[in-house]
Amino acid sequence: MNERERMLSGKLYHAGDPVLVQGRQRAKDLCHAYNTTLPEQQNRRDAILRELFGSVGEHCWIEPNLRCDYGTNISIGDCFYANYDCIILDVASVAIGSHVFFGPRVSLFAAGHPIDAGVRNTELEFGAPITIGDH
Repeated sequence: MNERERMLSGKLYHAGDPVLVQGRQRAKDLCHAYNTTLPEQQNRRDAILRELFGSVGEHCWIEPNLRCDYGTNISIGDCFYANYDCIILDVASVAIGSHVFFGPRVSLFAAGHPIDAGVRNTELEFGAPITIGDH
């Protein structure tokens, strides 16, 4: 099992794995592109979200600034709105249903660190999925 597979299955994994580092850099680049769009560039924003996220429904609107770890582990249903400064740490699946609305600075953290100091000092991390239903 590679580190990405370990990460997505909820097992302890090393975030410094080159494939994971590359995935996070891709997300940083796409979030930067999204966050620097002009308000009237909604078509560009939509295109970036569809490239960044695993899936995006119809009528999705996210106010900049947006931050995420990978993006590919995020799925969003129809009629979603997130106000300013949304953060989604998606080291595991983050599924957001349809007709969901986030206020400013809502943060979803699918990421965690071991409580045991000995394990934590090995730089291992873990994740757990998040699901938000419709409405």
